[in-house]
Amino acid sequence: MKKSRVLIVEDDRDGCRSVKEAIEDAGFDVAVAMKGEDGVRLFQEEPADVVLTDLVLPDIDGMEVLTRVRKLDGQVPVLIMTAYGSVASAVQALKSGAYDYITKPLDLDDLQSKVARALETRQLRAEVEQLHQSVHDRFGIASIVAKSAGMLAIIEQVRRLADTNATVLITGESGTGKELVARALHVEGKRVKGPFVAVNCGAFTDTLLESELFGHEKGAFTGAAMRHKGAFERADGGTLLLDEIGDAPKPVQVKLLRVLEERELVRVGGQESVPVDVRIISASNQDLDELVTTGEFREDLLYRLKVVTMHIPQLRERREDIRPLVDRFIAEACREHGRHIHTVSADFYDLMEKQDWPGNVRQLRNIVESSVVMATGTTLDAGQARLEERKTQDREFVVPEGATFEQLEKETLSQMLQRHRGNRTLVAEKLGISRRTIQRKIKDYQLPF
Repeated sequence: MKKSRVLIVEDDRDGCRSVKEAIEDAGFDVAVAMKGEDGVRLFQEEPADVVLTDLVLPDIDGMEVLTRVRKLDGQVPVLIMTAYGSVASAVQALKSGAYDYITKPLDLDDLQSKVARALETRQLRAEVEQLHQSVHDRFGIASIVAKSAGMLAIIEQVRRLADTNATVLITGESGTGKELVARALHVEGKRVKGPFVAVNCGAFTDTLLESELFGHEKGAFTGAAMRHKGAFERADGGTLLLDEIGDAPKPVQVKLLRVLEERELVRVGGQESVPVDVRIISASNQDLDELVTTGEFREDLLYRLKVVTMHIPQLRERREDIRPLVDRFIAEACREHGRHIHTVSADFYDLMEKQDWPGNVRQLRNIVESSVVMATGTTLDAGQARLEERKTQDREFVVPEGATFEQLEKETLSQMLQRHRGNRTLVAEKLGISRRTIQRKIKDYQLPF
């Protein structure tokens, strides 16, 4: 295992030797420079994990070493060594970005301890940076497959909007990737170090949704045993995605409007106003203008939500994206399930491109994953495509012997969604139930819509 490397910049030979021996005794590799310029050059040639520099040097001083090294690597901890009479200068170094300072004459045990802590800090910073990079790779612009003109336009909108605080409304059918676009807006923007919180407004009852968004005080209702921070507070400093915003009930809409206008909220059962700093992104597969016309959605709230509107096209309208999406989903399924697909035949791609995909990208992902999991070899062809066997909308509904009510409900809902191309509002009207119920059932049964 490679040892951590410490760079010492010290012009006093005896002092340098004792520091070097102490650092080596602690188990670290050491590089030594007698001048500031030499120290910066050594760092350029082979970066160190920690830099330990004297404040007073024969050419440039320790502050200049600090500045130059931090320009080369903004994460490296730099410790300043200084005499007692120069403590004020060392404190100034801390304000300029130094990790710590050590006074002379040196306590070598203290020196070893501070260097060890600096190395731990370096490792933590590296892990955090790696995590940020992983999040960026997974949810940034690069995660959006865009070959079609429609999706390339979406990419361009994300680039223009990401670094702003603009409130964005994302529309599009279920499964088109609205949350993926919302996450890209967050990850590519200045709030990336803050939290990203998503709430599906159709997955909660009215009372629970209010508590989930705005929080509640202890004793606000039966079962409220302690104070609960809602999504707005949890997303403070970051981004809040209000998914399926069209399903939000009127009382919640009123509260949402107040938060958007005043940037503060009152928890359920509370009196105190709580300020919040949150960027709002909302998403819906419904026509919100139509909901305003029917009185189901507040017009003033819609104006607040759609400062900028982005519409994600259906997969059937961007067939150029299907092949690269298939490639990505095959690779992901192979990693997830330990499968090995070396070749994808042209007829598999052709078959995927000919489908209507009422469930959009989500449905395509499910089909490709199923096909990979069930593949009998390393080649994926059309004969192995696990397409759902859907009959025409006029097929006779026959209750199978031994079928449960849950199975019948799932099949009925699946057929109706297929028949009406995933339009949940229309299906809800046809079945005589609320759209919110449709939303929950789709989630419960994991239907590809």
